[in-house]
Amino acid sequence: MRFIDEVVITIISGNGGNGCASFRREKFYPLGGPDGGDGGDGGSVFIQADRGINTLVNFRSKRIFKAEHGQDGMNSQCHGRYGEDLTLNVPVGTIIRSAETGEIIGDLTEHGEKILMAEGGRGGMGNIHFKSSINQAPKHATFGKEGRTLEIELELKLIADIALIGLPNAGKSTLISTISAAKPKIADYPFTTLEPNLGVVTMGPEQSFVVADIPGLIEDASEGKGLGIKFLKHIERTKAFVHLVDVSWCLDEFEAFEQYVTIREELRKYNEDLLTKKELVCLTKIDAMTEEEIQKFIDFFEEQIDRKVLPLSAVSGRNIGLLKSLMLKTFEDYEE
Repeated sequence: MRFIDEVVITIISGNGGNGCASFRREKFYPLGGPDGGDGGDGGSVFIQADRGINTLVNFRSKRIFKAEHGQDGMNSQCHGRYGEDLTLNVPVGTIIRSAETGEIIGDLTEHGEKILMAEGGRGGMGNIHFKSSINQAPKHATFGKEGRTLEIELELKLIADIALIGLPNAGKSTLISTISAAKPKIADYPFTTLEPNLGVVTMGPEQSFVVADIPGLIEDASEGKGLGIKFLKHIERTKAFVHLVDVSWCLDEFEAFEQYVTIREELRKYNEDLLTKKELVCLTKIDAMTEEEIQKFIDFFEEQIDRKVLPLSAVSGRNIGLLKSLMLKTFEDYEE
């Protein structure tokens, strides 16, 4: 299934049914009074968050969604049937905006959260309502109100607890496939991942958290280069980052640290608040390096950022268990 995170759709609530203008005509009541029933209300359109959906792909081919019209009123004071409401299910994390003004109408961050988007038109009144001492036989009934038409933008920002970030080919997809059941495409070249992936890391019967594999960012990603803005928005809701730095090809520790600085600078330019999130820094693809070489990179990074970094190998499993424990602690600390 393709990952779709932005769509524009049109929603239309149902029209109210027309009121009925009729008179009672039975064998023993040839001149009976008015008995026209009311029209039914039109159906309304709702949008609801559903954690069982993780993409907006269902809105890719169909762009217009209509609720049912109310039924017209009938004689014998029979009211028309109400139009059926329409509920559109979207992923948790969907932002709803007016396509005309850009104003945010809703931000669905919880499963089951539901918003009324377009109320159905009220049904018209039958002529029974217009009977009076002056007018015993009213022929007047009212039309139902038209439904509302609204063009809206749906934008999905993934809700994950921790995001894996780094330059292309830093090992994010390999890591998420190692620590969770997610199965992203993995290959030894940049930009293998072209859409975010989510994985659930389970540590115990009641201990789990959600990790997002964000496609590789590059320099000037905050300005849209390499689909940067398209993916940067997905890390805004996360509680923390795991920043992966591939040191396998670097000539020295300075070159490796430049990778780290590049990503941090793009986060700053996109949204400075991202720099306040807790970050775990991991040096990846260390399998072909000696312990002395690995330690040289560790010492340099820790001196520059003044906190511990973790050498990591998804192939051999080195420090994978420790990383999962640190990620869980970061998640729990945030929740507290």
